[in-house]
Amino acid sequence: MSDTSVIPVALNVRNLFEDLLGRDVNVSPGDPMTAADLPTGVFAVYTDEMQQFYAVLGMQLALAANAGAALGLLPAGAAEDSIEEKTLFPNLAENVFELCNVLTSLLNREGSPHVKLYQVIYPGMELPNDVRAHLLALGKRLDLTVEVARYGKGKLSLSLA
Repeated sequence: MSDTSVIPVALNVRNLFEDLLGRDVNVSPGDPMTAADLPTGVFAVYTDEMQQFYAVLGMQLALAANAGAALGLLPAGAAEDSIEEKTLFPNLAENVFELCNVLTSLLNREGSPHVKLYQVIYPGMELPNDVRAHLLALGKRLDLTVEVARYGKGKLSLSLA
């Protein structure tokens, strides 16, 4: 892992969400995801060109469902139903995969290893121990509360290896 890795700033996260979702997004410092968030969370694993673990992004189900619904131009009720059932419906999961893929742009910098999305882990899928450990560890990380206008909010945690 190169020393050139840099945690993205909250403003860049907000701008990317706003550009992608086409609506206002508020981002504020937040609490890290906890073990209680893991069973229903959505996690994106990023690797460098050597397939080495680079970062893990975690989103509470509420944020994933709301962002997925907003991206798909679906009503907020679609996200609410998904949250109530503690799962991410397939149409929302597709949109969240796209969001996770676009978020890769926040991790790529000139002179740094090329980072790409390796895997997205949805509620109900097994969360590998190394992913769990990185997400819950202290260190190079960014923890935010992200609120999508007219939808809802949830935690976003990004931890670099």
